[in-house]
Amino acid sequence: MLVLAAGLAGGAAGYRAGLAQAEPEIVVPPLPLTDTERTTISLFQSARESVVAISTADTVVDPWTRRSYEQPAGSGSGFLWDDRGHIVTNDHVVGGRSTATVALADGRSVEARLVGRDAAHDLAVLRIRAEDLPEPLQVGRSRDLEVGQGVLAIGNPFGLDWTLTTGIVSALDRELPSRTGRTIRGLIQTDAAINPGNSGGPLLDSAGRLIGVNTAIYSPSGASAGIGFAVPVGTVRRVVPQLIESGRYTPPSLGIEVDSRVNAAVNRQGLEGVLVLGTVPGSPAAEAGLEGARLDRAGRIVPGDVLTALDGEPLEGLDDFFAALDSREPGESVTVTLRSGRSERTVEMELVEG
Repeated sequence: MLVLAAGLAGGAAGYRAGLAQAEPEIVVPPLPLTDTERTTISLFQSARESVVAISTADTVVDPWTRRSYEQPAGSGSGFLWDDRGHIVTNDHVVGGRSTATVALADGRSVEARLVGRDAAHDLAVLRIRAEDLPEPLQVGRSRDLEVGQGVLAIGNPFGLDWTLTTGIVSALDRELPSRTGRTIRGLIQTDAAINPGNSGGPLLDSAGRLIGVNTAIYSPSGASAGIGFAVPVGTVRRVVPQLIESGRYTPPSLGIEVDSRVNAAVNRQGLEGVLVLGTVPGSPAAEAGLEGARLDRAGRIVPGDVLTALDGEPLEGLDDFFAALDSREPGESVTVTLRSGRSERTVEMELVEG
């Protein structure tokens, strides 16, 4: 009886297990995507191929064996600018490093060559040589941006490759000091999460067009706190072609000689504007008869001409002057307001290549 009871009990358990296995599997249909989600997914998939990961290294020499080796130095992001293999990134990602390696979205890693740098705008250009490169990103315009519009940031934060974050344009025309001491103006502020490793990656609008290059975050902890900054595409359009052509960026010039330390000193003493220290022979400034400053017998600066406005825009110091030149092209005519002593005059001059 005990054996029979055990057999009956085992049979009942098996029967119940069979019933459980026979129950149909419940299939939960996927949640439908919204139109906004579909658009975001499509933009990311189309732009991802044009975004790259950049790793840098320094050459280190062992002081005892005198053998050299490559030591990893950092990482960042970048994106393809054209079909010739030029890659745009931040200057602080590659500046001063011995080597740079670019990782493409298809898994290839390619050694990169530095083409040019502009620390004043935190931009740099690398070049790689490889076949079947992805299409470069479409380039938008800075003047079309509005606070509140949607943006997407793609990059490699903390080494996590090809990460997408979304947000909005939080503000426009922000300013940050660059490593050269000059102020980068016109920056885009966004709440799209930007973390270490995102630097150099693209900021895109809702049509997938490049509107900025992610460059910095504002955060006491070093991680995203909802305030990130990007170099506007208008600046990128001006700087990058010159870096590709000549390896450096020089804004248009009037042919005046200035000094940042001297100008800052006279500004602190109450003299607003740009102190002309001299003129380049044959330049527009020389032909217009601008007078440079001089030193008196006591070694004090005696101002000559001081630039106080450019096309009616007041110039408080050199930062204003450089920013005004950055937004113009060689060949443009500008009206310069000059003060000499208590007299003031305006002169029209043509900008030349710097």
